Amino acid sequence: MSLSVNHLLGIKNLTAADLQLIFETADKFKEVLNRPIRKVPSLRDITIANVFFENSTRTRLSFELAEKRLSADVINFSASGSSVKKGETLLDTVNNILAMKVEMIVMRHASPGAPHFLAKHIQAAIVNAGDGTHEHPTQALLDAYSIREKHGEVAGKKVAIIGDISHSRVALSNIYALQKLGAEVMVCGPPTLIPRYLGQLGVQVSHQVRQALQWCDVANVLRIQLERQQGKYFPSLREYALYYGINKALLDSLNRPVTIMHPGPINRGVELASDAADGEHSIILDQVENGVAIRMAVLYLLAEKIKSYN
Repeated sequence: MSLSVNHLLGIKNLTAADLQLIFETADKFKEVLNRPIRKVPSLRDITIANVFFENSTRTRLSFELAEKRLSADVINFSASGSSVKKGETLLDTVNNILAMKVEMIVMRHASPGAPHFLAKHIQAAIVNAGDGTHEHPTQALLDAYSIREKHGEVAGKKVAIIGDISHSRVALSNIYALQKLGAEVMVCGPPTLIPRYLGQLGVQVSHQVRQALQWCDVANVLRIQLERQQGKYFPSLREYALYYGINKALLDSLNRPVTIMHPGPINRGVELASDAADGEHSIILDQVENGVAIRMAVLYLLAEKIKSYN
């Protein structure tokens, strides 16, 4: 089997069979990551460029580690110290990188649709590592994979996505992935942070965090993305924490355990208290570990497509 796509631009473009193939491939790579020698030669003839036009810690490190575990040649590009600051266009920047015989681009960009634009103009395979407030496909894949690992399957599970939905690229990708895998999805947050169009995607909407937690099996808690907010969406962080923050006392008051997830970085004491983030039902660090296996699977499967064309 192979992926139905040549690029990973978003979850929207994938089929349920693609998701299952990625998960099954990640299972094998997770076994590799738990061996004494955590490296395989699968991509030793592939060069990958990590092209990040926005700051990133977890995603960039996770991709770089995944690439090195697969024995790929890796080059890293950061816009902050590049010719982009001198006015060079996105296409010129990437074409100059490709001239160095690069087969794959892992790209993060502030503009929604930037990876889709590039995919129409260059030959290399593209992995979207986050495009503005649009999608973050590998985060959604590792989130769904972590739910599968914790609960046995994703189908039939109730997942609440709680927090800043409007400014999150994680939320949209998660909704697409969870629905393709047969889960029920609810979004929860202040009315000012939930887009009106979400109802059209077949998700439930709640503005009461207790109601969402009582409904769900899994709560994926998102941070308040102050760096993307152009205006005031709630009175203060203190007030947000009071009405939408999740802590151990709130979780203990529910009638059943709820699995807690977070894509990171966590604003501790705002959307999630430390006693909930580090509690017995949290799988946040499992998400980080699974991110490497999922990204290894994505890179490997896209490289197989490249090799089939050459």
